[in-house]
Amino acid sequence: SRTADTARATVFDVLRSVAESDAYANLVLPKAIRSHRLDHRDAGFATELTYGTLRHQGTYDAILSRCVDRPIEKVGTTTLIVLRMGVHQLLNMRVPAHAALNQSVSLAREKIGAGPASFINAVLRRVSERTPEEWYELIIEDAKDDTERMALLASHPGWIVRSMRQALVAHGRPASEIEQLLEADNLAPVVNLVALPGLGSLDEAREQGAVDGELVEGSALYASGDLARLESVREGTVRAQDAGSQLVARALAAAPLDGADTAWLDLCAGPGGKAALLGALGIQRGASLVANEAAPHRAQLVESSMRPLPEDSYTVLTGDGRQIRETLRKNASSLPGSIEPGQLFDRVMVDVPCSGLGALRRRPEARWRKSPRDIAELLPLQRQLLDAAIEATRPGGVIAYVTCSPHAAETQNIVAEVLESGAVSLLDSAAALREVALHTKGANGEPVSVLAGEKDPGHTPEIKVKKGAPVVKASENPTTAQLWPHVHGTDAMFLALLRKN
Repeated sequence: SRTADTARATVFDVLRSVAESDAYANLVLPKAIRSHRLDHRDAGFATELTYGTLRHQGTYDAILSRCVDRPIEKVGTTTLIVLRMGVHQLLNMRVPAHAALNQSVSLAREKIGAGPASFINAVLRRVSERTPEEWYELIIEDAKDDTERMALLASHPGWIVRSMRQALVAHGRPASEIEQLLEADNLAPVVNLVALPGLGSLDEAREQGAVDGELVEGSALYASGDLARLESVREGTVRAQDAGSQLVARALAAAPLDGADTAWLDLCAGPGGKAALLGALGIQRGASLVANEAAPHRAQLVESSMRPLPEDSYTVLTGDGRQIRETLRKNASSLPGSIEPGQLFDRVMVDVPCSGLGALRRRPEARWRKSPRDIAELLPLQRQLLDAAIEATRPGGVIAYVTCSPHAAETQNIVAEVLESGAVSLLDSAAALREVALHTKGANGEPVSVLAGEKDPGHTPEIKVKKGAPVVKASENPTTAQLWPHVHGTDAMFLALLRKN
């Protein structure tokens, strides 16, 4: 055939956008599926082919490099996309070899041309001559060390393998879990839903096959296709949100606090998922929320996310989080009724821009775009945003420092620096997460958190305080908390709850 089937053509278009326009597949693919009007079966096929090709790209390139007559980087982008798609079908999908070959050639003819199609045919025939196990043994023959071996087999850049191993140790887990973590990064995550407290219901989702989540209340796991067909999702009272994000938002809202509790702030709110959950929780407690976002287009996403909440319960601002006091002053007239101009906040979420290494299973293409330099460039911004959050918090108020990354530089190191200043004290962040997680019955009938025992996310860091800085013991057991894909089934979300001194 000279034309590709619609599902594979859809995948090609998505992967081309990812490669040439730095698009994210999780944003582009749903729109492409709808625009091509794929049925449920073809949509499932396209989803597996898209994400599988992206996740295993490093492994597939190592295999292809042994089948082509030139360096892999010299192969054209569109040709390489079709080759990777073909390898995934041959080695990791239940697609017969003849179908994978024929459809890859047809796709190339339609999208690229006859010349590349012949090249693709020859290369994929070479790939089909060996089993997956034979290929894996072959590509690790020249691995210099264990890190390179894992990088090839688990399809992660070597620097990420090293960073993740170090992160495990930094958060109190054994380095031997690295292979489990990398494997978890390559598993397709189930869609987590959250019903906004007091506003949404999961009944419609349950009727469509969703099952209640196992980590946090008001959540469900959904595997029945396009979320847009759920009216509750279209209304915004139910939305997709990783359980880790739900847990850290609830932990901030539930952290013990003396005195006033009516003014809440989300300093880096885009795209708005945590802000909406915080806002809904705040309504139940008589608190109003200010959601701030630096990028105007992301601030619009926050506005959309907050729309189901009563208009007088929140305000969305656009401004650099590092200058939040100035942004608040300029927008004093638009603040929610319970928040006065110049008022300091009782609870502050600072979910800082980060490397996103904790969400590689959701955004597998990110692993090929990031570098250690990206993290180094983010660190000053993360510290400045945390300092701004502390400045905007009243004495005795609580700050949640959050990242979707377990990298030690973005998590424990930042927290250690700010604790050394004496401006804040560390709370028992792990206990806060255990408290808001679901509970089961223990051996004696007592309630036991699902985050207890082997799933306890806590780590007690070494805390140093500069000479002359105030020493305030905010917790008998100060801990940070780190969630993991291979342990908790969530994104690798980090939380440090801090009390302002």
